[in-house]
Amino acid sequence: MTSPLQFTLRAQEMPTHWYNLNADFPEPLPPPLHPGTKQPVTPDLMTALFPEELVAQEMSAERHIEIPAAVREVYALYRPTPLLRAVRLEKALQTPAHIYYKYEGVSPAGSHKPNTAIAQAYYNQQAGTKRLATETGAGQWGSSLAFACSVFGLQCNIYMVKVSFHQKPYRKLLMETYGATVHASPSDQTEYGRKVRAETPDSNGSLGIAISEAIEDTVKHPGTKYALGSVLNHVCLHQSIIGEETIKQMEMAGEEPDVIFGCAGGGSNFAGLAFPFVRKKIKQGKKYRIVAVEPASCPSLTQGELRYDFGDTAETTPLMMMHTLGHNFMPPSIHAGGLRYHGMAPMVSHCKKLGLIEALAYPQLKVFEAAVLFARSEGIVPAPESSHAIAAAVDEARRCRAENRKRVIVIGLSGNGLLDLAAYESYLGGHMHDTGNDD
Repeated sequence: MTSPLQFTLRAQEMPTHWYNLNADFPEPLPPPLHPGTKQPVTPDLMTALFPEELVAQEMSAERHIEIPAAVREVYALYRPTPLLRAVRLEKALQTPAHIYYKYEGVSPAGSHKPNTAIAQAYYNQQAGTKRLATETGAGQWGSSLAFACSVFGLQCNIYMVKVSFHQKPYRKLLMETYGATVHASPSDQTEYGRKVRAETPDSNGSLGIAISEAIEDTVKHPGTKYALGSVLNHVCLHQSIIGEETIKQMEMAGEEPDVIFGCAGGGSNFAGLAFPFVRKKIKQGKKYRIVAVEPASCPSLTQGELRYDFGDTAETTPLMMMHTLGHNFMPPSIHAGGLRYHGMAPMVSHCKKLGLIEALAYPQLKVFEAAVLFARSEGIVPAPESSHAIAAAVDEARRCRAENRKRVIVIGLSGNGLLDLAAYESYLGGHMHDTGNDD
């Protein structure tokens, strides 16, 4: 479709099944290991944290898993999400490229995170869980789980990384509006949190610390299960609805992507958009470039080691084969709080190992430069996390202009930045600077 007007594409119906890339990997994904025995984790060991149905999905190699009707009913509040052609951005860049973005910011919580939060809350409610404990970085996941818990009648207790707790007060208020209880992590609510506070009183916190607190909370409170917003296989599974819709919508547009960009922290948004396209690379021999874009200050894919590591700093999680900066890594206080994680999802890491995806790292200032350009062109203020994908797409579009070559670019716009305006104030006021490896 080549109309000069900006347009929105919506699939006629949302997908009825999630897609599991584990069914199509040409080489099996290494299993998680028990932290004590170093043997592969068995389902019974995971049910202390998760309901049986989510454990089954975590270990499944079934290609398609049906989305329960009750989940699709809640999805219908915002799905299918729109795919938009960024005609005004194309004009601003004077590029022959066609740029599309899959916009997940239309969800109730403003990001892609409800795709798995709704599913996890549903399965927990069905299993008789009364209360969920979790962590959150920027607050996108916490607000999404708080919303999902309100829908399915569950209590929600959230440990929010302290630097984001203070940087993003309205995310905290959104969680509380949905009925959740929110603690700045490290907190005084857990033994591990108190230990970190005693050893490092000025700690800004990290997702690894917050995960440790949420897991401790889970095992010490009857009727409580743990919920994770990224990294794990079942989370990537639930997010696959993004890419499945995008494939249908690109068919409606009459175009096929050359390059696909998604931001990457723990991997959920990137996996959701990318994995259905990875399937087409594996099964149909498609030549897409699929690129994960991460912060230069927390570069697990581009600078981390591919090895077994813990998902948290207290070493309570199973060991996962993933690209990691080390579970004790303390990330700088960048504004893209959702990307401040030491490791990458095992499935995303496996894709990188097999050459099915690429990875790039971008510094904070360049990311916000692209975010402001996007906002002034398209009218949507993007989340700082999503803006990493936008920055890479802008560079690709400029290369197209230099080469006078058309390419079709797809961006995963994982959320809006309307509750991240303090970050934009810092950038526009000249107070933001690159940190850590950004320098």
